[in-house]
Amino acid sequence: MWKLNEKIKAKLALLPDAPGSYQMLDDAGRIIYVGKAKSLKNRVKSYFSGSHDAKTTNLVANIADFTYIVTSSELEAFLLELSLIKEHAPRFNILLMDDKTYPYIEITREKNPKLVITRKANTKNRLLFGPYPDASSARETLSLIEKLFPFRKCKALPKKVCLYYHLGQCLGPCEYPVSIDVYKKMENDVAAFLSGRDDQVLDDLEKKMEDCSLNKEYEKAGEYRDLIASVKRTLRKQNVIFNDLSDRDIINYGFYDHYLAVSILFMRQGKIIFSENKLVTFYGEPEEAFISYVAQFYELHPLPKEILLPEGPDYELLEPILNDLGFVPKRGKKKELVDMAKENAGIYLENNLSPYLRKSDQSIGAIQTLADMLGIQVPVRIEAFDNSNTMGSDPVSSMVVFTNGLPDRKEYRKYKVKTVVGPDDYNTMKEIVYRRYQRMLVEKSRRPDLIVMDGGLGQVNAACEIIASLELDIPVAGLKKDDRHHTDFLISPNGEEIKLDRHQPIYVLLNKIQEEAHRFAVTFHRDRQSKQVYASYLDKIPSVGKATKEKLLQKYKTLANIAKSDDQELSEIGLTKVQIKNLRIALADLSSQ
Repeated sequence: MWKLNEKIKAKLALLPDAPGSYQMLDDAGRIIYVGKAKSLKNRVKSYFSGSHDAKTTNLVANIADFTYIVTSSELEAFLLELSLIKEHAPRFNILLMDDKTYPYIEITREKNPKLVITRKANTKNRLLFGPYPDASSARETLSLIEKLFPFRKCKALPKKVCLYYHLGQCLGPCEYPVSIDVYKKMENDVAAFLSGRDDQVLDDLEKKMEDCSLNKEYEKAGEYRDLIASVKRTLRKQNVIFNDLSDRDIINYGFYDHYLAVSILFMRQGKIIFSENKLVTFYGEPEEAFISYVAQFYELHPLPKEILLPEGPDYELLEPILNDLGFVPKRGKKKELVDMAKENAGIYLENNLSPYLRKSDQSIGAIQTLADMLGIQVPVRIEAFDNSNTMGSDPVSSMVVFTNGLPDRKEYRKYKVKTVVGPDDYNTMKEIVYRRYQRMLVEKSRRPDLIVMDGGLGQVNAACEIIASLELDIPVAGLKKDDRHHTDFLISPNGEEIKLDRHQPIYVLLNKIQEEAHRFAVTFHRDRQSKQVYASYLDKIPSVGKATKEKLLQKYKTLANIAKSDDQELSEIGLTKVQIKNLRIALADLSSQ
C-alpha cells in the first residue's frame, strides 16, 4: 500500500498559490509526469488526497518526489509543460502526438530550386503544398509535376546537361543560366496547378498531343495522352465547399473515461482531401487534453489559413500557438463541418474503444504483476528483441515495442546484422542492443522501462553487458522456452528463473511479446530472402537496369505480381516497350520451368 512520504508531505505545505509547471519524479529522480496549473498549491495537492481511478492511482504509486517551476501566467506554464514533455518524454505523460508528420511537396529556396517531398515542412516557405495522406500520394503527385514543370532534378549541379534536359523536364541550369523571372512563373504555375486550376495545363497538353498526331509522331502523341489521363486522375475533382478556395483544418473530439478520440478534416483549396482520427488515453480533464493535442499537433505541422474548433474549451492558451487562426463557428457551413468532425470522432471512439478498453485493462494488470515479479517499477514501455537467420545466412534482428501491455507497431524496428558472421546469437544480440541504445542516447528518444530478450541467461547477460557499457540503468529480462518451444520461464535481471503459470494474464502478455518479436523477425528475414531472389532474377533480364529494378521491387514486391500487371501499368512507372517485351519473355520462361 502506497504511503505519503515525509519529503512530499513537507513540500506540499510549501507550495505557492501561483501558476506553474510541476514535475513528478520516481525514486531514481527521473521525471515521470509533467503537468501545469493555475494554482500549483491546489493542483499538486489533489494528487495526494482523495480517491482516484486506477490510472491515476498507478501514477501516484510511482511518485517519490516532485519539483515545480513558478511562471508568471497559465499561458507560460502551458508552454513550459509542452517543452518539458518534448524534452523528457515522461512515461506517464501520454504523448498525444507521436513523431508522425504528413508529407508535403516543397519548392526549395535556392538559386536553382527543385521539387522535394518533405516531412519537416519549413512553415516560412510559401511554396509548400499539402499535406498528403501518405508518401505514395505525394510521390505520385511529385512524379507528375516533375514531368510538367522543368525544375532541376540533380542534388548538385553537374558540369553538363543530363537526360532530363533532353526530355524537356529540366531547364539545364548547369550549362544555361535561368532567370529568376522564369522560376517565379513556374512557381506560380505549380501553385495554380496544385490548387486545382489545371485548365491551362490540360489545354497545353492537348494542343501538343494534337500537333504530334498531325505530324504523325504517334508515339509522342501517346505519351501526351497518357500524361493528360494522369493529370485528370491525380487532380480528380471533388465538391468545392467554399468558393474562397482557402486551406482549413476542422478539428473536434469525443471522450469516454480516460480515452480521447480526435478527428481532423483537412480542407485544401475549399475541398476536403482526407481526414485523420486518433485514439489516446489521458490524465486530467478532456478539454485540457484536447487543447494539448492541438498544441502538439501544430508544433509538427504548418498552420493553414483557418482552424475550425468546437465550442466548449477555453482556447486562450492556444492563441500564440495558432497565431489567432483558430475560430469557433456558431452557424452555417463551418459549424456543419465542425459537427461532422464531432460525429467522426464519436464513431471512431465507439468502433475502437470496447476492444481497446478490454485489452488495456487486462494488460495493465499483467504489467503490474510483471513489475512485482521482477522487483522493478511498472514497465509502461517494454522493448523486446529476437534474431532470425537461415543456417547463419542473411542474419537479421527485430525489436517490438509494447506500451501499457499493448503492441505499439509504429515503434517496431528492423535491423540487418552488420558485424557478426554465422549463427552467433550472443554477439548478434550485443550488436543490435548496442546500436539501438547508442542511437537512443544520441537522439535523446524515449527510454524503455524494461528490455526483454528472447532466450535464457546467456542472452540476458549479453544485453546487460552492453547496457552497462553505455552507462544505462535499464532492467533486462529473458524468456526461456521448454523442449516443445513453449514459453516456460521468466529470467529476472539478477538471473533468477521464475516459473510461469500458463493460466495467468502475465503468461498471456509475455507469450504475446515473445511471439510478436519472433514473427516480426522471421517476416523481415523472409522478405529479405525473397527480395534477393527477386532482384537476382531481374538482373539477368536485358535492358532492365538498377533504377528499373528498384521501381519494380517497390511497386510489385513479387515476380507473380509483375506477371499479372498489364503493359499500361508498366509504362506508367517508366518502362520502355523494349523493357516490357524483355520482361514478358523472361516471365514466360520462368513460368515454364
